[in-house]
Order: sequence, then C-alpha cells, then structure tokens
Amino acid sequence: MAPATTSSTAGSQAVDRAAALVALVVESDGPRTFTSLVDELGLPRSTTSRLLLALERARLVHRDAAGHFRPGALFALYAAGPDATADLAALAAPTLERLGELTGETVNLAVARGDTIVQIAQVDSQFLLGATNWVGVDVPSHCSALGKALLAADGMALPSGPLESRTDASITTRAALDRELTDVRRRGYAVAWEELEPGLVAVAAAVREQGPAVAALSVSGPTARLTRSRVTAIGKLLVTEADALSQLLHARTNFPRTPPAVRSTPKAPARVPRMSTKEGAA
Repeated sequence: MAPATTSSTAGSQAVDRAAALVALVVESDGPRTFTSLVDELGLPRSTTSRLLLALERARLVHRDAAGHFRPGALFALYAAGPDATADLAALAAPTLERLGELTGETVNLAVARGDTIVQIAQVDSQFLLGATNWVGVDVPSHCSALGKALLAADGMALPSGPLESRTDASITTRAALDRELTDVRRRGYAVAWEELEPGLVAVAAAVREQGPAVAALSVSGPTARLTRSRVTAIGKLLVTEADALSQLLHARTNFPRTPPAVRSTPKAPARVPRMSTKEGAA
C-alpha cells in the first residue's frame, strides 16, 4: 500500500505545481519568460519545462514566437461559452454596425467551436440581394477568413484530420495552411477567395482579450464587389476595428451584458468605397 500512497502524493504534487504555473501565467499582466517562472516557483528547470510542455499540449498555456508563455487557447474557448458569447455579441454590436455602414457588406462576429467556427452575430448587407443568415452556422476553419484569423491568432487548435475541399480554391494541405497562416500574421488579417463557396470573398481580423484570440470579425460579399484593392482597404479597416474591440475587452475582463453608453474608439476611418451574387460570411 505504501507505494500507492507515495504515487498518489507525487501525483497530487504534480497537479499542484501545474496549477501554480497556470495561475502565474494567467494572472500576469503580460507574457512570462521561462526563467521568471522558474525563479518565482522555485522549481527545478527540468520539472518546470516538463510541466509547461504538458500544459501546452492541454492548451492551458501558449508559447509565443519569442518563447514567452501566455494563457492558452482553452481559455478563449471557455470565454466563448453560451453566456459569454451573448455578452460578447452585445459588446461588439456597435463595431459590427459601424463596419456595415462603412462597407455596405455583410459583417459577422464568430468564435471557435472545436475544429469549426460559429457565427454569433451578423449585420446584413445593404445591397438588394440580402445576406444569408449565418448566425449559429458552423463552418470549417481552414477555408474561411474567420477561421484563418482565429487559427493565426491561436484562438483555436489546428483542424484535425483531412482538410475538406469546399471549392477548387480551398486549402487542402497542412503545408499550404501553414503558409497561409504565416501570411495572415504578417498582414494582420485573413482573406478567403472563393474557398468556402464559389463567388464568395471574405476578409477577417482577430479580436483578443489577452494572448490568444477570443473571436474574429469579418466582412464578406461577392467577387463582383469585393475586388482585390477593396479587400486590402477592408482588411486594414478590420484590423483597426478589431484592435479597438480588443482594447475594450481587455479593459473589461468579464464581458458585460450591457454595452457601455459611451464607447471610446479611435476616429472612424473613411468609408470604404462600395461597388454596385450571393452574400454571406466566410
């Protein structure tokens, strides 16, 4: 019986140490270096490294490009629970409405749900051909702008299994997806050119609270209106709006059920030029 007791004690100690590591990373004001975690907990470097690897596999912590540790994607997925999504949609409503006014196109807010994304709020296109209602609809992450924005910002895990080909333009290999996500991180926004549906173009940018993304904003429309030059302008607009919403979320760690009466944001950018066939979110 003694060995079992010893094993149980050791297991409990490992859990306690792992919990302490998660708490340090999550409660810190910024990313934590490996050395700072070792020094603060007083654990051997080998033990700390082993625990951090286990926590990374469980998506409880995330190691960024600089090798620093941040809260993992699992916290973003928790934040995307039913209650939180309603609060997030309410808080983001002014942003969606402004994007719809500036672009005239369909605007969506989405969060991760497992290997897919689900849209939780939408502003319809102002054009005669109305937008499809995508709220509550799951779509694959690898062939949608919203999904690629979340993947690039560590807001969800990479899709498991084969990558579905929705159209001839869909990304179907891991190597191609890795290259695409590198481009998304470089320019700050994601684009899906007819990858989810023929004739449909979408642009998206990630929304963060701390560390990994908790949501993504998109503008979408038909190829007849969303030309490459217009997509670039919309992408820059989305980055500005997503950053402003991220700052608001950061200031209000618990998503409020009622949006603030006065919303402080950067000066609204100029209206994105419109063009005068199916609308939708991708």
